[in-house]
Amino acid sequence: MALIVQKYGGTSVADAERIQSVAQRIAARHRAGDKLVVVVSAMGDTTDRLLELASQVSEHPEARELDVLLSTGEMVTKTLVAMALHSLDIEAVSLTGAQAGLRTDTAHGRARILEVEPARIERELERGRVVIVAGFQGISEELEVTTLGRGASDITPVALAAALKAERCEIYTDVDGVYTADPRIEPNARKLRDITYEEMLEFSSTGARVLHPRAAELGMVYGIPIVIASSFSEEPGTLIHGGVSMEQFNKVRGIAHDPRIAKVTLRGVPDQPGIAASIFEPLAERHISVDTIVQNASVERLTDLTFTLDAKDLAAATPIVEELAKAVGATDVVADDELGKVSIVGTGIQSAPGYASRMFRALSDADINVEMISTSEIRITCIIQRADVEKAVRALHKAFELEKADTGEL
Repeated sequence: MALIVQKYGGTSVADAERIQSVAQRIAARHRAGDKLVVVVSAMGDTTDRLLELASQVSEHPEARELDVLLSTGEMVTKTLVAMALHSLDIEAVSLTGAQAGLRTDTAHGRARILEVEPARIERELERGRVVIVAGFQGISEELEVTTLGRGASDITPVALAAALKAERCEIYTDVDGVYTADPRIEPNARKLRDITYEEMLEFSSTGARVLHPRAAELGMVYGIPIVIASSFSEEPGTLIHGGVSMEQFNKVRGIAHDPRIAKVTLRGVPDQPGIAASIFEPLAERHISVDTIVQNASVERLTDLTFTLDAKDLAAATPIVEELAKAVGATDVVADDELGKVSIVGTGIQSAPGYASRMFRALSDADINVEMISTSEIRITCIIQRADVEKAVRALHKAFELEKADTGEL
């Protein structure tokens, strides 16, 4: 008898018919002998509709109240799924994030899980029940409802799987696995049978929306096998694991992209110790993450400092950076929110010759200008104009012949 944590995304539970279909899938697994903890997202576009309602009554909704409002979406879903299971004669109980023991910090809108107290879930499992948990939410030490951030409902099942020592975590969505590129952009993209935690973390961090980066990170830290599969078919999905793939001729596993990047440049920054810290610390305190950072060579002890961030964070970051620019004596602040990024991802890319040059040649041949470059051991990322992102994905997929690659498909 295996303990499995499942998660069903918003499209999988978008309406009553889909909820009933999900309930039937859960019931079949339960009757086959598996112990199940099931995490659910809000139905369809519920979260967007709640945000729209909030904007209609308040120009700047208070973060605490917004978290309380948004948490209701998942609460509705988990209750309906439990009801659907009851109608199939399956013992089930629905729990909020707080009832499930998800303790978080106090950063409303982007809280982080501090610990999971799974005692309530374990008791319910011992009673033979399927446990349905509202994803995306938790509770702080001050007993305040918190949410984990947009798209972060993936974090809940992986955290629960770690706390419960589950055999694996299965995430069901509207795609049937991880592909070599977004198949909506590149029709020749192929599904991967498996991928390492490190590669998945880079995929997620550079734009792939299949799995939240923090979920991939949790899986890697706690060694939780994660399966990405479709709730609309029985096709095998993609296994995310810690195994090391055999060396292969083409180390590139896939192309990731993100069309929502902004760039901020501080011009004429004094080149002296402590300046970078004085700029980035206030951004971190406001939970604004920065990505690629480039500092030009100093000329007459002045330099330009450029960094990228998610385009949605630019409005919040701009006044902070402008105030900091004045404080450190920078001459100007320039922002551009019409950028995107494209990345090649694969274990060993940086240590193998030729991959960077092949990437840059493919982009050049497609008449795509590269504005910034960043690398890791298993990734090379280029910042480009947003209008060129889809063209870049197709060019790189073709350049690395991923439509011919051995993806490990069954």
